[in-house]
Amino acid sequence: MIIKNNLNKEKFQLVLERNTFFFRNDKFEEKFEGYISSIASLLLILKDKIKGANINEKKKAVVVEFIRKNPDGLNAILTLLGISRESLLRIVSFVRIINDETLSGLVNFSRWGLNKEIFKSELNQEKIVSLIKENEAVASGIVNLFFEGITVPVLRQILPLFEFKKFNFAKISFSTESLVDTITRYRAKGQYKAFEDNNPTGFIKDILVKNKIPFDTNQKMKHLRRSIDLAIPNTLDPKIIIESSYVVTTASGMGDKAKTEMELAKDIKRYYPKASFIGFVDGIGWYVRQGDLQRIVSAFDEVFTFQKTELKRFLGLVQNKLNGN
Repeated sequence: MIIKNNLNKEKFQLVLERNTFFFRNDKFEEKFEGYISSIASLLLILKDKIKGANINEKKKAVVVEFIRKNPDGLNAILTLLGISRESLLRIVSFVRIINDETLSGLVNFSRWGLNKEIFKSELNQEKIVSLIKENEAVASGIVNLFFEGITVPVLRQILPLFEFKKFNFAKISFSTESLVDTITRYRAKGQYKAFEDNNPTGFIKDILVKNKIPFDTNQKMKHLRRSIDLAIPNTLDPKIIIESSYVVTTASGMGDKAKTEMELAKDIKRYYPKASFIGFVDGIGWYVRQGDLQRIVSAFDEVFTFQKTELKRFLGLVQNKLNGN
């Protein structure tokens, strides 16, 4: 035991004494700095070209040409607006899925060559860039989305206000106010995501509190391999166990999440056979990863989304279960 402790102490000291503090790969840093300089230069070129356009339609034409002729033109515009690559992919998927007349008209979707295609998977950014280069209607539609998306009712309804306000034509004029907005939103994004009030599980809690339904949250339950999101009325004698997963940005970890819930379901059936295992599974991330979606929903006795009708159905189920029905 003394030898083991001494070895651990040596390893502990090694990390302290030879710590590099911040990871640095000089070859990568040099390459990435070149990319940043390229994006900055492209935006300065765009700014000069925009100065000569005195009406919005001319400005849009400038941007359409800009993203068609420059391989990094689309990335430059996303940087200007503060829109992430993942957000663009999800919104393009939303356009393809939702079939909203106003939105489809804005982006010229009938001229993309995809309008008869059944949605199976997302277009990646390389495919979108390729479509933009080959088809002016796609380029025009993407530019319309960026700078007139704020006028589309379905986007107002579906997008969080934090993201929705990024779609603003004023930003293409490089006004100080619009650039400050982009910078501020970029800086505040981590805080925005971290707030518990903006958490899907918190949303469920609010419903339970409003209806005076007792629950325990984020607690480890005996025999279960991980903490659960919610247990009604408590973790000692649960009638309902709830897990929530709202995914917008897709990741390979979604498969692991599905596997974890399936394993958790087995433990619940074994150790808490009287409890219903409920899943809130929602978000475009699950929609575009349908293989993982099929796996995760198989873990639950009941599945809900965050649509108002679904929340009402959830509340009815909880009340019936607590009343012994």
